[in-house]
Amino acid sequence: MDTQAIIASKPTNNINAIFDSSSCSGTQNPSTLGHHLARRLVQIGITDVFTVPGDFNLSLLDGLITEPELNLIGCCNELNAGYAADGYARSRGVSACVVTFTVGGLSVINAIAGAYSENLAVICIVGGPNSNDYGSNRILHHTIGLADFSQELRCFQTVTCHQAVVKDLEDAQLQIDEAIAVSLKESKPVYISISCNLPDIPHPSFPQEPAPFFLTPKLTNQEGLEIAVEATAKYLNKAVKPVIVSGPLLRVAKACNSLIELADACGYAMAVMPSAKGLIPENHPNFIGTYWGVVSTPFCTEVVESADAYLFAGAIFDELNTAAYSLHVKMQKAVIIQSQNVVIANGPRFGGIQMRDFLKALARRLEYNSTAYKNYSRMHVSEGLPSQCDPKENLKVNILFKNIQNMLSSNTTVIAEAGDSWFNCQKLKLPQGCGYECQINYGSIGWSVGATLGYAQAAPNKRLISCIGDGSFQMTAQDVSTMLRCGQRNIIFLLNNGGYMTEEQFHFGPYNVIKNWNYAALVDAIHNGEGKCWTTKVHCEEELVEAIKTATEDKEECLCFIEVVLHMDDTSKELIQFACRLAARGRRQNP
Repeated sequence: MDTQAIIASKPTNNINAIFDSSSCSGTQNPSTLGHHLARRLVQIGITDVFTVPGDFNLSLLDGLITEPELNLIGCCNELNAGYAADGYARSRGVSACVVTFTVGGLSVINAIAGAYSENLAVICIVGGPNSNDYGSNRILHHTIGLADFSQELRCFQTVTCHQAVVKDLEDAQLQIDEAIAVSLKESKPVYISISCNLPDIPHPSFPQEPAPFFLTPKLTNQEGLEIAVEATAKYLNKAVKPVIVSGPLLRVAKACNSLIELADACGYAMAVMPSAKGLIPENHPNFIGTYWGVVSTPFCTEVVESADAYLFAGAIFDELNTAAYSLHVKMQKAVIIQSQNVVIANGPRFGGIQMRDFLKALARRLEYNSTAYKNYSRMHVSEGLPSQCDPKENLKVNILFKNIQNMLSSNTTVIAEAGDSWFNCQKLKLPQGCGYECQINYGSIGWSVGATLGYAQAAPNKRLISCIGDGSFQMTAQDVSTMLRCGQRNIIFLLNNGGYMTEEQFHFGPYNVIKNWNYAALVDAIHNGEGKCWTTKVHCEEELVEAIKTATEDKEECLCFIEVVLHMDDTSKELIQFACRLAARGRRQNP
């Protein structure tokens, strides 16, 4: 690790700040490992930790509870605790979850893998075996019957960027602090295992108030920057109709504002990849929509793919972001800008350059060229509204999302579950300040329930509007109860079409049909008269309009659950197109 401590004059909640030795006092009474960890989490901006108790982590939870600035949120299962940490990190930049050894660790690992794919700094903490049991040849419970306790660690090595097994107080502070620093630096999950007998033991290495420290900022090679900017500007200024395509790595590079500065300066038409939706304002005068291959928003594909030069900032060219590799762009026409490097037209590569620094410098060198946007304006035809239907007619998906569109404001955030919600939510036009979150590449069904819990806890000023399919909801429904315990006021639209209808578009089979639940009644049972909750079931637009009015006006301080009954074959054309391409790739016999 190349992180260097820089002296700080006072504590800070900035996630880039963690340590400073200046405030350590040898005369203070030593603290415990549990208290040290709790203070570290608070110092990096975490005020809520998602937990599931187990006998290996109880002492650790006791230590965390004693920290007045830390709120422990008990989840119904470890998977949802991990999903909640994912959602929390999207808003705060960092998060933490605490589970027990192996049975908890292997349960949470799917969510941690998703956080890794999304470049989220999630600190996964596991209560591990007693330090005296290591090397004892004893077989413990919550294991697979072997005296080797490393199974969990080996599993986490593939989905975290750093692992620490704390079984000795002498180096516990160093291991914990290093793991946290690496997570923040790499914007990836880390794994910390802490022996169950250590959290409540004082040690001189743990001061009462851990001193903040700073991560060494990632610096740009200035000479390389100048050369790369000059070469890029020379290439793009020769283009006739260049475009910008924004990708999801803008978030981890903290380059969203820099990209807007560039777009303002150059006038290029600007599109987003699907997993980058919400990272740039959609009311920007040059915005042309989502570039997603065959399922792009209307006229976006035509403008991007007819360009003679494209600038991809933070792009990820995986199978789902490219709609089964249906992007028809040529790398020899592209400038690819990633977090720390730039590639120009499949040729020169420049490393050691921070994306935000490059975009800012490039903005000062590009000539104004709005040709591509003018082409878009000439060909663009405003999308028609869904055809009028009788207010009592069975509800259609396009009518549902027409009404959800009217709910959006700067005070809302949309959570889109995997499936048809991806495609319908992509078509929503986000007002300035409206958030948007989805999990495209990993695409873990059921992610949205926990993510809604975590994001809402991290951003209480936002009202979340979550669009969740019935199949997804059946996987993770329990933690609606945790939302109620936390007093959250999310609005959940449960899209009930009778099964895994997204999977049905890929491949027909009886296994895609699931047992139908009375979802609204289920949430009423979870509510059980404790907390603020309002539920309803709607079948037509008239009922939907009334439900939305109630949720946004009369029940503004309640968790609102609206079960929307839809026809099983009512899917977006984008889902059908997408599924056909992906299914064909899955069945191909040749490379």
